Amino acid sequence: MKFKRFGSTEQRVYDLIRPITDELGYFLWDVCYEKEGALWYLRVFIDQDEGITIDDCERATRPINDILDKEDPISQSYMLEVGSAGLERELVKEEHFEVCVGDEVRIHFIRSVDDLKEVIGNLVSADKEGVTIETEGEAKTYSLADISYVKLYMEFE
Repeated sequence: MKFKRFGSTEQRVYDLIRPITDELGYFLWDVCYEKEGALWYLRVFIDQDEGITIDDCERATRPINDILDKEDPISQSYMLEVGSAGLERELVKEEHFEVCVGDEVRIHFIRSVDDLKEVIGNLVSADKEGVTIETEGEAKTYSLADISYVKLYMEFE
């Protein structure tokens, strides 16, 4: 696993829409520009402490769409989707790890580490070397090279 680096299109879009999401009171979690089949999708993921509703997505979509139409940072046609980052969102950028310190996370490994395929614990820290979590009162650091993904963890009953 590596921390995500934006492609140039994603970075341009992020820079254009960040002031809008900030003004609306949302945290801009991620921007993904990807092709699925014959179509390109621009996906914008937002968050806020109270969670994201459909009304929030609609409220953010209009001004985001307006600035993208005005500035035209993407030459081909695409589908714009604005949505919630989700309860069990993946942590992919350094700032994701920073804002989630203390939260419970699931680390899924590429191959078994200490005979485990995944581990769940409280996020202590993360840097370019690894992710440190605390489980049962003990902190342990796992190398980024061994990690497939890190997601927030919610136990549902």
